[in-house]
Amino acid sequence: MAVATAHCVALEGAIGHLIDVQVDVSQGVVVTSLVGRPDASINEARDRCRTAISNSGFDWPATRRVTILLSPADLPKRGTHFDLAIAVGVLAAADPKNTLRDALEGTVMIGELTLDGRLRTVPGVLAMTMAASARGFRRVFVPEPQSAEAALVPGMSVFGFRSLAQVIAELRGLEVPDAPSVDCNTSGNLLTWQGDHRLDEVDMADIIGMDDARYAMEVAAAGGHHLMLTGPKGAGKTSLAERIPGILPDLALDEALELTAILSLSGVLDGDQGLITKRPFFAPHHSASRVSLLGGGTGRVRPGEISRAHHGVLFLDEFPLFNNDIIEALRQPLESGEVTIARGEETATYPARGMFVLACNPCRCGNYSSDPVSDSCKCKEVVRRDYRLKLEGPVMDRIDITRHVRPVPKSAGRDPLNRPESSSSIRARVTAARRVQTERYAGLSWRINGQAPGPVLRDRWPLTDEAATRLDEAIYGGEITRRGGTRVHRLAWTVADLAGVEQPGLPEVETALALRTGQPLALSTLSGRATG
Repeated sequence: MAVATAHCVALEGAIGHLIDVQVDVSQGVVVTSLVGRPDASINEARDRCRTAISNSGFDWPATRRVTILLSPADLPKRGTHFDLAIAVGVLAAADPKNTLRDALEGTVMIGELTLDGRLRTVPGVLAMTMAASARGFRRVFVPEPQSAEAALVPGMSVFGFRSLAQVIAELRGLEVPDAPSVDCNTSGNLLTWQGDHRLDEVDMADIIGMDDARYAMEVAAAGGHHLMLTGPKGAGKTSLAERIPGILPDLALDEALELTAILSLSGVLDGDQGLITKRPFFAPHHSASRVSLLGGGTGRVRPGEISRAHHGVLFLDEFPLFNNDIIEALRQPLESGEVTIARGEETATYPARGMFVLACNPCRCGNYSSDPVSDSCKCKEVVRRDYRLKLEGPVMDRIDITRHVRPVPKSAGRDPLNRPESSSSIRARVTAARRVQTERYAGLSWRINGQAPGPVLRDRWPLTDEAATRLDEAIYGGEITRRGGTRVHRLAWTVADLAGVEQPGLPEVETALALRTGQPLALSTLSGRATG
């Protein structure tokens, strides 16, 4: 019996499943059967692999029955990256000397084949390599342009090849022949990496005044809390949001691998870019579609902007102008830090643990003011009401911090004593606060206060008795909801971490309540923060 087993990985969202590509070559009706719930792209692999094998100088078992099983058989498989494993499995099963069969042990094969036997790049190589490593595999064969991407996984031996002939030569222990590379671009789409380019030129030192909003941004960055900025047009909401990446620390190794894997799944990772170390910043326009923002697509589900901003910042400017279905769909990622996409039989779950920063005007035209003297709004009352309705309800209850940004007085820019802090100074405090949180939550599935579950906080990291009493009064007095109480608890810990306090007390809870409800902060809280 001529049976060989190659190995590949099936992706279900960001989760990889090891697949055994079992090939049987035997007597019987001459036919090639591919079973194990393959999609159309894998079914077409029979023709691609047969032609690639022939054009690479090898023999397809044309007079035998070829049965290819993708095991486990009950798991749906999608994508052209199974080509290499299928082709090598067929050649190994038809090999009378069994040399290829033994060489396949412990090796994962990833890559799409062209008709002349060359290897093309495929999306998701990093995620597949990480999945293979987690299951004990220590060797992976990938298209040459993606070898650097796969090599980001610690402890993995990565072999980059240009063709099927090179792969077979390596498996047989022969000299690897030269082969032309396939001219292909793994990105497919232009990636606007704002956090690495344009936003490097902005600094918190550019922001005059706004002590209240600056402190709120520092707390949000330190604990990974979601933030809402409101205020009239031109007040500086966008300028503040664009400077948040500058006060965030670089990604830890595990965070960098997660983010780079998501970009690989999206098909936007440059093969020469290497490991992403800076936190991303994405600012989709309010006309963006639900698929582009949340993920999805036809044929193959891809991560959206929410997941590409994982461990970074997603800035939704003019938030009330986004479609209602998008706003309502934000409930899940805001609460759980992940987004699940269902398309027919396919269900994909992607992480989305980034900071959500929302910004909006007081009305659609941006000129409304509660002060009749300064009110120049031209919107009709029904338009203002519809606009404000999107700023209420379950989605807004999931936002940790609310700040109203007011225009800076004319005199502030001429004050010689007003020297705003730079991003680097604030980032040092944010980094120190995050380091404290990482030590506190060591061994748990989260590392910052903004992701800590409420019950665990109450049991293991409670407030002082006085602070807990004040929080209960706020909940039962109708100031905040019970969900809001959990978020105030998280905020109180972040305020304490920034201040170097071992346990949040009444001052930290009062500050957290003010941040949550949008009330002005106490002057004692802001002292020493606005100037360097």
